[in-house]
Amino acid sequence: MRISAIETVRVDAFPNLTFVQVHTDEGITGLGETFYGAEAVEAHLHAIAAPALIGEDPLQIERHAQRLAGYVGYTGSGVETRARSAIDLALWDILGKVSGQPVYNLLGGRTRDSIDIYNTCAGSAYVNSATGQAVSNWGLKTGRYEDLEAAINRPGELATELLSQGITGMKIWPFDRFAEASGGTSISARDMGAALAPIRHIRDSVGDSMAVMVEMHSLWDVPTARRIASALEEYDPFWIEDPVRSDLRSGLARVAERTSIRVAAGETVAGLAGFEALLHEGGIGAATVDTTWSGGLTTAKHVAALSAAHGVPVAPHDCTGPVALSACTHLAVAAPNALLQETVRAGYLGWYSSLTLGGPIIDGGSIRPSDDPGLGIELAPGLRNRDGTHVRVTGMVGTTDRSGSADHVRDDLFQAHS
Repeated sequence: MRISAIETVRVDAFPNLTFVQVHTDEGITGLGETFYGAEAVEAHLHAIAAPALIGEDPLQIERHAQRLAGYVGYTGSGVETRARSAIDLALWDILGKVSGQPVYNLLGGRTRDSIDIYNTCAGSAYVNSATGQAVSNWGLKTGRYEDLEAAINRPGELATELLSQGITGMKIWPFDRFAEASGGTSISARDMGAALAPIRHIRDSVGDSMAVMVEMHSLWDVPTARRIASALEEYDPFWIEDPVRSDLRSGLARVAERTSIRVAAGETVAGLAGFEALLHEGGIGAATVDTTWSGGLTTAKHVAALSAAHGVPVAPHDCTGPVALSACTHLAVAAPNALLQETVRAGYLGWYSSLTLGGPIIDGGSIRPSDDPGLGIELAPGLRNRDGTHVRVTGMVGTTDRSGSADHVRDDLFQAHS
């Protein structure tokens, strides 16, 4: 079996999302995904990754993970890492299909049948433009499962609703707008009170029945993050997430040493070495590895093992797309030190099904992966032919693709491994 083509699929309605299909000469195809900078990722995949992969054995996953790391870009979660992360997921998907096994079995088998979820309170249009992680890109809308709007305006009501569905954890980010106003260097007493208000409303409504995660998006300096953590203590949040940037020397450790609240971090960290530094410093109480930003499942499974050796659980990150959630869930049921799985209701009960079929099964407050071979998820039939879908294929001479009214580019490469 040889890799015959690399295909990317982008959809205008979700401009940060990139799907990657790895095709083989035996007709087996693997699906991957990544998020942010979709056009840049697409360019890297076709210009750099495809020539390195076409004609190669798709089952040599570790080998490809090393080769695609490249000479530059391997230390961060930039374009190179996001591109190879998407390829890596697709290769695991192929391995599962070839072997007739779900990916969790290839990771060593289940250590549990399912894992508890928490709901990240985003909405259907959250971070849906190129402006990135910013208040201006929250995409606030009203309606069913528009949980960011509800978290801002009706946090207690939202907590009650989630509990009625069996979901016992929710993540909110009430401090972000104040960080943007001050550059993360200070927060006034008045603003502190306003940021704490949603958490107080949740506690008033449902007491301690809801685990509240407080996302801080790496927006604060160390002294201010410490002050916020101190103010949060009386509300007993489940964790504070990314209070400061992960690349600050001992920054997370300096925050963690001043609070009893668990500090979660790692979604933007790439590679095993990046996590080793954080774990060695002792600053994190949960490693939130992202399978589409860190280097794929290959890196994530190593991060889970490394975290276990440091006595730290993993809580795979997903606030991006449906393939990422599938990959995370396979990891979460296989890794013995998995703590929770992140989910977004506006995604899995909303737009995911417009783009993909299959995926993990959510039952109340828990999630389990598909038992189908591979990741158990496929692109929706006809997606390539829809208006606003952009399909690009790089493959051996003779590769064909049909994309209907969508934009379509085909790059023919001569087979270098004949």
